[in-house]
Amino acid sequence: MILPPVDPNLEHQISDKPPLRDDVRLAQGKIAIFQYSAAVIFLFLISGFWRLQVQNPQFYDEKAQANSIKGVIIPAPRGRILDRDGRVIVDNHSSFSLVLAREYLKEDHLRAIAQGLDLDYDDLMNKVRRYRSHPQWDSLPVKEELSPADLAFIDSHHDFFPELVVIRAQRRLYPQNGMMAHVIGYTGEISETELDDPAFAKYDAGAVIGKFGIEREYNDTLMGVDGQRQVVVDNRGQVRDVLNEKPAVAGKDLQLTIDLDLQVVAELAMEGKNGAVVALDPRTGEVLAMVSRPTFDPNKFAVHIKSKDWKEIMDNKDNPMINRAIQAQQAPGSTFKPIVAMAGLESGTIDDTFTVHCPGGATFYGHYYHCHLKGGHGSVGLHKGIVQSCDVFFYNVGNKLGIDKMAFYADLFGYGHLTGIDLPHEKEGVVPSTEWKLRNFRQKWYAGENISVSIGQGALTITPLQLARAYGGFAMDGQWHTPHLTKGGKDTLKQWAFNQKNWTEVVDGTCGVVNEGGTGVRAALPGVTVCGKTGTSQVASNEFTKGKSDKDLKDNAWFVGFAPREHPEIVVAAYYEHGAESKFAAPIVRDVIKAYLDKKVRLTALKQEQQRLASMANFVPPTVGQTVASQPSVAVQSSVASNPEAHP
Repeated sequence: MILPPVDPNLEHQISDKPPLRDDVRLAQGKIAIFQYSAAVIFLFLISGFWRLQVQNPQFYDEKAQANSIKGVIIPAPRGRILDRDGRVIVDNHSSFSLVLAREYLKEDHLRAIAQGLDLDYDDLMNKVRRYRSHPQWDSLPVKEELSPADLAFIDSHHDFFPELVVIRAQRRLYPQNGMMAHVIGYTGEISETELDDPAFAKYDAGAVIGKFGIEREYNDTLMGVDGQRQVVVDNRGQVRDVLNEKPAVAGKDLQLTIDLDLQVVAELAMEGKNGAVVALDPRTGEVLAMVSRPTFDPNKFAVHIKSKDWKEIMDNKDNPMINRAIQAQQAPGSTFKPIVAMAGLESGTIDDTFTVHCPGGATFYGHYYHCHLKGGHGSVGLHKGIVQSCDVFFYNVGNKLGIDKMAFYADLFGYGHLTGIDLPHEKEGVVPSTEWKLRNFRQKWYAGENISVSIGQGALTITPLQLARAYGGFAMDGQWHTPHLTKGGKDTLKQWAFNQKNWTEVVDGTCGVVNEGGTGVRAALPGVTVCGKTGTSQVASNEFTKGKSDKDLKDNAWFVGFAPREHPEIVVAAYYEHGAESKFAAPIVRDVIKAYLDKKVRLTALKQEQQRLASMANFVPPTVGQTVASQPSVAVQSSVASNPEAHP
């Protein structure tokens, strides 16, 4: 193998260029880069320190404080609801609620939280999503009325789930078994729809407001002003200290006109029935009792109602959420007959001598109309027509009057209009007329339609409250007050001057209904003259219901009564849904009126006893010296009278 010759200058060439690791210029460049970088970083840190400590110390101190100081809302208790005598109907009770501190919230914790607190995971996730548009510091309400098991779970898992925050709250405590549920209503968390409503503009998400009944109508009165507690928390959300506390201001108490004694009697009278009872003081318009059945338990709404409970209510075909006292629009039946009688007398269409013959029915415009008494009532005048509720008599009166005169007096008595009661969602019913039919159906009114309306059937519909108010104003000789549920509530008086002879004739007829063997004898009470009127209204025609026994096809039963005959103090209307006959509604009214009168007797006796005891307490027996020096005792006076010489 032959090698190439070695270059003699190779050693010299290599020695002229030092190795790369010995290149001084490269090392100096690296050192310079490092030095400049260190200087820049140092200057950056110095400038940041300058801004933090010298230029804006207060700003950054506040931000640091914000990370450790947190405001906790102290919910204000709502005002209590009292009856007319000051007895508590709705109160509050202390409980614990859970909210999520959204600054610590992690969505991967939600499933475990839902499982541990027996919450629906999907509902919880939906609520979290709805709150994403809210400010970060807005706490998310999760669960109210925490159980001991819930509190134990939260306490044992707080280190794992720092977003769990327990607050003390005041929750509503409603009467049991749905008593007064439709009057009182319930509370609940404000909805997204309500937040968009200008009427609720002052409330924030998560606020608990009145949703139904008195709770909604007087929400601003009952709601208080929330307080706030400033606390120091650590990085896991644990409270370490309380810095400041602004106490909550409780809402104002609200006193109703309801008398709990009458309310309980009315509730018991409607046990197992569907319908409504309304009791009014006709002198003032104060509502003394109001019942609607079927009912619901408002305590289930005081916290977030469970889906299964809400579904159970919605699936109930009897519609327990309807307040039948102000929303059931039904034909009044024969309770309308005294109004037709007043219309006939006041308009001059008939007089008190008007008489018809009732053979059990009559033909009008080619159609035969039955009377409720198959054998007929024979010769019937005004008084007998009201007492025996003769259909044929009122067929003839209504036929003579025509629809517009009947509509005028129905309107006068308040039918077809809202009563103005201080409850939401009242219905106004229907008073048919030629103008009404033309406006709603673009059809003319036919004379044959007068016949049904004259006995409270056809298109005519009213509510139980309208019936009570109508008879209350009638009993007061044409003075109708606005029904109201709160002491000192708004009252508007409507007056009409009836012909006294006509008014007396019709009122005497209503008294005969109860006290002269009429259709309302079951409402009679010993020692007091109760006046009233029965009513049975069809829900379907006789041809349709023939041979059918469906409960929902049975007639509705009405009775309205007032007492005493002179100077009425109470009027009660009872609506018994599918009660078949009005005689079953009369005892309901009787029981409520009796409860009112019995209580009046008890209170009178109690007042007399208190006056007697007060007079005894104020009597100061004279001392012996006072007896001798000032005035002789009764015994001494008697002795002087019998023997004057013995006592000079």
